[in-house]
Amino acid sequence: METYDPLTDPEPTVWQAMDEDERLSLIEEFHKQARIRMPNRRLHATLHTVVENQVAMGDETPVKAALARLMTEGLDRHDAIHAIGCVLAEHLHGMMTSARPDDPNAEYFKRVRELTADEWRDIGRTP
Repeated sequence: METYDPLTDPEPTVWQAMDEDERLSLIEEFHKQARIRMPNRRLHATLHTVVENQVAMGDETPVKAALARLMTEGLDRHDAIHAIGCVLAEHLHGMMTSARPDDPNAEYFKRVRELTADEWRDIGRTP
């Protein structure tokens, strides 16, 4: 894989065969070429990578189904990745700042299953 396009599903076997640094670099390069400014390109790429990794896992997590659902609700694939990445970032923050539950992924997967396109759109409108 020579380039990354968040609007297109990477082939799962190709994606999973790549080194993690390659994945991060491709995602960073996409955002750089698209001239998308962000406070921390590496962190942004890391969240993208984790979401893409979970999508590539198929039905092992609810992320692939959530991505498809969010797209049927009107988000493009890139925005759907960002919406799931936002839930992931909130989850990671919670994991670092509070007691760890027995199943650390249960709450994250619950939030991913409940996430809606309208909820994601409303984030930008919240004062």
